[in-house]
Amino acid sequence: MDRNLSLKEKLLKQYNDKHNNDGIVGERLANRLNELSQIGLTDDNGSDRPGFSKEEKQAKELVASWMQEAGLDVREDGAGNIIGRLDGRNNGLPAILCGSHLDSVPNGGHFDGPLGVLSALEVVEAWNKTGFKPEKPYEVVIFSDEEGSRFNGGLNGSEALIGNSDLEKKLKLVDKDGLSFEEVLNNVELTIEGYSNANRNLDDIEMFVEVHIEQGKRLENRELPCGIVTGIAGPCWLELTFTGEAGHAGNTPMNDRKDALVAASEFIFEVNKLPGQISDSAVATIGKQIVEPNGVNVIPGKVVLYVDIRDIFLETRDQLVDEVLSLSKEISQKHQITVEHEEKLRVEPVPIEEQTQNILEQSFHERGIEPYKLPSGAGHDAMIIGDKLPIAMLFVQSKDGISHNPAEWSDLNDCVQTVHVLKNFIEKLQ
Repeated sequence: MDRNLSLKEKLLKQYNDKHNNDGIVGERLANRLNELSQIGLTDDNGSDRPGFSKEEKQAKELVASWMQEAGLDVREDGAGNIIGRLDGRNNGLPAILCGSHLDSVPNGGHFDGPLGVLSALEVVEAWNKTGFKPEKPYEVVIFSDEEGSRFNGGLNGSEALIGNSDLEKKLKLVDKDGLSFEEVLNNVELTIEGYSNANRNLDDIEMFVEVHIEQGKRLENRELPCGIVTGIAGPCWLELTFTGEAGHAGNTPMNDRKDALVAASEFIFEVNKLPGQISDSAVATIGKQIVEPNGVNVIPGKVVLYVDIRDIFLETRDQLVDEVLSLSKEISQKHQITVEHEEKLRVEPVPIEEQTQNILEQSFHERGIEPYKLPSGAGHDAMIIGDKLPIAMLFVQSKDGISHNPAEWSDLNDCVQTVHVLKNFIEKLQ
């Protein structure tokens, strides 16, 4: 793709304006994605808007101005979340919330987060054009610091909104520049007191809906613009330490070794077989290992590795965890070494209600799109909100599955078709 073209020009190059109907306009979505891309633009044509940064704040202010132009009542809460509210015909009913985030990873892409926010806003723009008035209040939400690139742990805005923040833990956080969580908040005119008081009355919210790029290849492989997320996987991280005996590579016979790396290697190979035996949506990944003493002519005496286990169903996720631990013991005994484990993280999965998926299916059929269902392996703001409230989630096709990278791309035709499904779905909830 020509680097000299703007994001808007690239988006519109292959756009079919037949998708401009029912008040939804692809050119408006392309223009807004383009304007956001200029905030925190990197030399690689990527995006650099850390959470609670001046760049994230600037992006929020830009979208807030579009919200106001669309007739929304806009406010910022104590966590820096931006909420644009459209009153319904019956404001006594709980609101439907829809949105995502505007922060990015360092040198990330231009779709992860912003597309979800702008899709939510495009629904309002369409209603303004068609004269549709929702029965229930509708709120477009921009969550703060979803990616967590500053403190290696994000979702701070959505956690604050539902009152799930561990403030004591956050007060101990320090970023790479030595700034504390409190100092970072203060730099964007927020306070710890405001952050701790940002939680909403959850009785006032019926559901949260999020549009997000897939960050995978399933939709692209099926040539579909979008899909229905069936649930958000809950990760469990295990640290496993295989301990054998270090020794001289030349003087220790092969039949008299306790090689920790050989045992760990067999474990890694066998772990790859386990998820498919338990669940179609389960995955297990070993992406980091440390070998000691790590010498060319030394038999490895110790290997520390990390297993990332995920599934959208709690029962099968935990079953997979047990199977992985059982396998580690079996292999360590076979190689006459020891293995110890420490659980580093365990987050419950968030399944999406079957009834919600069924309503989404109807919206897909009415738009002439195959209602393909797929799980989300990554965490999102919807995962946090889903701990307390019903959620729905739509994935948009990602080219080559690339994300968190300047090459991140979703075709405008796919984006706009997803907005149509989103609009149809929200109208069905009225």
